[in-house]
Amino acid sequence: MLLTMPRWETAALLILLVEDNPDIVANISDFLSAKGHVVDFAGNGRQAGYLLERQAYDAMVLDLGLPDVDGLEVCRRARLGTRNSGLPILMLTARDTLAHRLEGFEAGADDYLVKPFALSELEARLHALVRRRLGGAAAVELRAGDLVYDTNTLQVRRAGQELQLPPAPRQVLEHLLRNQHRVVPREELERLLWGDDPPDSDALRSHLHKLRSVIDRPFGRPLLHTIPRLGYRIHGNE
Repeated sequence: MLLTMPRWETAALLILLVEDNPDIVANISDFLSAKGHVVDFAGNGRQAGYLLERQAYDAMVLDLGLPDVDGLEVCRRARLGTRNSGLPILMLTARDTLAHRLEGFEAGADDYLVKPFALSELEARLHALVRRRLGGAAAVELRAGDLVYDTNTLQVRRAGQELQLPPAPRQVLEHLLRNQHRVVPREELERLLWGDDPPDSDALRSHLHKLRSVIDRPFGRPLLHTIPRLGYRIHGNE
């Protein structure tokens, strides 16, 4: 019998890192990517706002000392948006007084980590925030055409028919569904599955073949498309 672990224990997280210190960005990005997560980066509040309007994230790591818009204001604006209003937000800062922490929570932060910090603790706190959010949330359905993926139950359906996918192809499917607005490079999918240490064999092609055989082959219209020399895209429109 196949035992399915909870989503927050197995699937990679799509994380927005808002930080202007390049050394901290490199350390966090390298660590989280090696753990299989996908990290988008914004170096200031304006860039963060742009990304938050266009992409749904699993969590945000937010520095308070940004060069333009203060991190508190970025947090407030995120809570007022629609796409990421319920986004778990971990504030990362050198401001360590009680007053600063309370100010962060009042702005909408879910957790607060003071510099310097352990990268393993950062990841653990992100998992805890996502677990907390999913535990009390209604099912989130990602759709493309007649295909529906429930991110809480991990159930995949197309044309009302339930489909069975192994963990790796299902992880690729979720990432493609969350990024329907763009072509996803194969290198990004490899980082999603294996971090910075992909296998020598073309294992990604095997997972994509399995994904196609399940979600496309039994149906009349393909949803998963290969864009030559660029990558892959799920497209549900006629």
